[in-house]
Amino acid sequence: MATPAQIMLRSAALLNDSIRSVYTDDIVLPYLNMALDELQEYYELNNVPTTNVTSAVITVPANTSVIGYSTTPALPPNLIEIQSLYESEVGDNAWALMLPKNFLHDTKDQISAFITYTWGNNQINLIPANKGIDLKIDYIASVFPTDILIGQVNTDFPIKNIKSYLSYKTAALCARYIGENESRSNELNGLAQLALDRSLGISTKGRQSILTRRRPFRAAYKSRGML
Repeated sequence: MATPAQIMLRSAALLNDSIRSVYTDDIVLPYLNMALDELQEYYELNNVPTTNVTSAVITVPANTSVIGYSTTPALPPNLIEIQSLYESEVGDNAWALMLPKNFLHDTKDQISAFITYTWGNNQINLIPANKGIDLKIDYIASVFPTDILIGQVNTDFPIKNIKSYLSYKTAALCARYIGENESRSNELNGLAQLALDRSLGISTKGRQSILTRRRPFRAAYKSRGML
């Protein structure tokens, strides 16, 4: 694990300021927050397993048509995108997959199950049911803190294998927008990209259960009659 303070210290060292005479926490922290926002987007785009979350059961009262971030009940605050939505009789845990639709058409008939839903404007839209229904959501979640404050810089990040990328990326942003050193920024951005590729590669390899084996030295490889 790493803390924001550790990453900012390393970023300052990459900018030849180990004593923090210029690149103090107050100066660097906004750029670390920018790097975190970008890393979150990379994680979502690449479906890194740590962003895959299943919600607690959400009991939806009868006659409910909308579930948003500020409604009662509410969506999980870290929900970014729904992957699957399930419904069940209250307390039964007999989950049935709901069908996403582009549009909902209300009906005069009384319904006892949602069956379909739409996702738009950051809310789930439903045809109201005549009784309470349990929902459960598989979703892509925001896993990094947003807008870290000075008082939070010694709190561990919840994700491993991010220290190298965040150190390089934060330093690259500082080099460009504080030091106005484009060449140093470009070099650090290159190192950040390599660190990101390694981090995402570790996640991908774990999901595919791929064993990595070194290729034999070429001369020996040929001597065994292999092309």
